[in-house]
Amino acid sequence: MRFALATALFLSLLPPAGAVVTTNYSAAGMTVSGTICLDAATGAVLSETQADWPGHPASVTKLMTFLLVMEDIRDKKTSLGARVIIGREPAREIGSRIGLMAKENFSLEELIYALMLHSANDAAVALAVDREGTVPAFVARMNKRAAELGMNRSHFVTPNGMTQGRGPHDDSTARDLGKLCVALCKMPEALRFTGTKSYTFRRPFQPTDLTNHNHLLSLYPGCDGLKTGWTVAANASIATTAKEGNRRVIAVVLGCNSPGGSKAAQRLRDKLAADLMTDGFAKLAAKPAPVPKPVGPPAPTPAAPKKPIIVKKEPSFWEWLSDLFSF
Repeated sequence: MRFALATALFLSLLPPAGAVVTTNYSAAGMTVSGTICLDAATGAVLSETQADWPGHPASVTKLMTFLLVMEDIRDKKTSLGARVIIGREPAREIGSRIGLMAKENFSLEELIYALMLHSANDAAVALAVDREGTVPAFVARMNKRAAELGMNRSHFVTPNGMTQGRGPHDDSTARDLGKLCVALCKMPEALRFTGTKSYTFRRPFQPTDLTNHNHLLSLYPGCDGLKTGWTVAANASIATTAKEGNRRVIAVVLGCNSPGGSKAAQRLRDKLAADLMTDGFAKLAAKPAPVPKPVGPPAPTPAAPKKPIIVKKEPSFWEWLSDLFSF
């Protein structure tokens, strides 16, 4: 079934009748900054192409904002029900936004849904200010956490990836973003948000229906995350994950571009991510199953068998006498 759906997704990318059909990405003019596929359980690399080549993650940057908020919830520093009062900064954000206005207030949970489904830049800023007081302070925390995760070639300048022109831009690599995704996939509560396809953002007299930008949630079996991104400066990127049985893989495609324009680049990005995950599952399935570790205290080592004790009977008088004269 997975192959059939992947094939259907590929067929949707084919040019109209009469055009030259090719399945070679480079021949079609597509370029990619880097890709990687990981085993989510161990972080082991299953495949990679230019995984350390720098690129701009665009809205995939929001995964770091999301991670910090989820870690604060885990550490009891805040809660999903905590109310966030919107200041002036979110209202000034451009690009994808939910239309937050100063003095409104929403729960942390509502803002997370706006962040992860609608990719709302204003929601990212509202969360940043709520957690650290100012955007620069939150960005400093993003970079500190990135260093802790070993994301040595990443540098963030925004909580949402919304940069323009010559920048400065958020910088990362496919490998670094993979490390961020491994951390998120260890949090089941995080996957509840990233795997949600739709959500109604409720505000007085103006409810807004949000739809997740990640089309692989519907097209790829077992997919439950993570985040898409696109800007003119960054091109199309995606960090995605799927589960099959007890196996989970993560795929990252960074900086996908196509001469067909932004929509074509996004479709090719999704197709490439799906192919990476399918290949990753095949490689995991080919590995021998791990030997389960015993549960409970180790069994006692059986004692070595004791050497039998042979009891010799006392010789009789006639046996003693016979031995005395034996030569």
